[in-house]
Amino acid sequence: MADTATKKKKADTEDVELEEAGTARATAKYVRVSARKMRLVADLVRGKGVADARTILAFSTKNAAKVVTKVLGSAVANAENNHDMSADELYISTILVNEGPTLKRIRPRAMGRAFRVRKRTCHVTVELSSRKEG
Repeated sequence: MADTATKKKKADTEDVELEEAGTARATAKYVRVSARKMRLVADLVRGKGVADARTILAFSTKNAAKVVTKVLGSAVANAENNHDMSADELYISTILVNEGPTLKRIRPRAMGRAFRVRKRTCHVTVELSSRKEG
């Protein structure tokens, strides 16, 4: 049953063909956290510099902060290696959390009934831009 989530789970990927000039992007798909919980963490770091965002995420008690930290690190690596940007000048220009597919499971209840358990997933996209244009 759990294999369906791991089969669909992909590593952090970059969407190079959709990027504008001067931006770097990283995406984590099929993350096993609900979008509502992930958005709470995304709102903490939206518009912040990379160093500030890493500090905020390091001291956050939410489990979703670990996922956002990994995606942020991937976006920074994409910016440095693929776009020749300096990590000191980067800030989070866009951070999106979209709903992914929902895994539906059954939980037995009293008197032969069955309740549905919805295990929600989400997709996280972080886009970085440079504060110094040029």
